[in-house]
Amino acid sequence: MSVQEVQLRSTLAGFTAEGKLHSLSVWFILALRLMMGLAFFQSGFDKVLSGSFSAAGYLQNAPPANGSPVAGLFVAMGQTPWFVDFVNVAVPWGEVLIGLGLIFGALTRLAAFFGAFMMLMFYLGNWSVSHGYINGDFAYMLVFLSVAAFGAGRILGLDAYIEQYDLGGETLVERYPWARYLLG
Repeated sequence: MSVQEVQLRSTLAGFTAEGKLHSLSVWFILALRLMMGLAFFQSGFDKVLSGSFSAAGYLQNAPPANGSPVAGLFVAMGQTPWFVDFVNVAVPWGEVLIGLGLIFGALTRLAAFFGAFMMLMFYLGNWSVSHGYINGDFAYMLVFLSVAAFGAGRILGLDAYIEQYDLGGETLVERYPWARYLLG
């Protein structure tokens, strides 16, 4: 077994953070990706199979009841029929697709972005600060962002192969550098 440390350094807005990452961390990054993938796939698959998922009641009732600072927005969304129809499809199928993307490590950053966005919406909708501002929804959002930041799709995932796909002597990400924001 080969173990080593990798130096990390990043500067953002004039502040520099640096540290060392142990090479065994790759397995934990993979575990985070797979855990979130399985959790989202299972949640979405259950909703799809039930055929009875409806967000209307939640949107109109839960955020106002728990004192969400954006309760009015959720109520407005819940009172807009076309939006409720959209959410009734987007949530279950979004969870399935995000889960599959993470499980297979394909379009991982895109999947993780949408997973983080969904968790932000759940955080605001499930608002509860009685035990502080950090709850499971917030923590899951950070896990999704970590999966994206670490390029977890390159760890035993399809993104490693998709990025290197040969397009006439250039790899896909050489020809289309913007693809790095979707893959990895």
